[in-house]
Amino acid sequence: MNHTKKNIKLATSLLSVMLAGWLLAGCSQTVAPSPNIFQRVQGETPAPPPTSDFFGNDHSLLTPPAKGSDQQEMLRYSNANINWSTYNAIIIAPVSFQAVDHSGVSAADQQALCNYFDKALIKDLGKNFTIVDQPGLGVAKLSAALTDATSAVPVLRTISLVSPQARILSLLKMATTGSYPFVGSAQGAAKLTDSVSGELLEAWADKRMGGASLKDVDVFRWGDAENVINYWTDGLDQRLITLGIQRTNGDGLRIAAEALVNQEFMRFANTRDVLIEGSRWPSL
Repeated sequence: MNHTKKNIKLATSLLSVMLAGWLLAGCSQTVAPSPNIFQRVQGETPAPPPTSDFFGNDHSLLTPPAKGSDQQEMLRYSNANINWSTYNAIIIAPVSFQAVDHSGVSAADQQALCNYFDKALIKDLGKNFTIVDQPGLGVAKLSAALTDATSAVPVLRTISLVSPQARILSLLKMATTGSYPFVGSAQGAAKLTDSVSGELLEAWADKRMGGASLKDVDVFRWGDAENVINYWTDGLDQRLITLGIQRTNGDGLRIAAEALVNQEFMRFANTRDVLIEGSRWPSL
């Protein structure tokens, strides 16, 4: 009995602390899944997103953040034996939608989200790196997949942000369930390999959802998912800079634009060959 009372008192204290923290963090457009109040009492963290067979046998290499690390992704692997300065260009493979379980995202929305992800990757990485469309020495290949997404509920999402009473209720829901109400989300996976040998260089898996920022007040149905994609592509750009891949000489955006045109042409040319199996789109 005393043990139960102790847990309830601890949970109440944690709730107060969490509410204060989330009020301060309310400027974030996207947030990582947060432990609910009961998980915090038990010292648990949210389960990382499943990754289908995207990583194959390499899935076991990915690990959650170590205490005190700067890792932002829920899972990451980094090959410690790589001389990153030997890489001077990147191939960006077309993004695919690889749902682990049955997805509620329609085939048309899957394709639209993948197209958005493609363009965001090429736009962000093209600012700092040379984008090419052929493998070769010194060329890394980036492959990415969306493994699920959920849509926001636009009108109710807006009310939950602008109404003071609703905003407090949103924070309470975040505390008890680990997510805000009426928000959308996206989960995905990506890997960087040597374009010639296929050696795995880095791998990531992550899930994020809409936050409580007032910038999200007019978010549309897939707005939260697109904000998550933007967060990922910006973070990936910064990660590759930190690793030390050679940066572009200034032609990155032009080359990236050419790569995007080629990629869109490939999607169009292969449309007739795309087969939908359940909710999964194969890589083009």
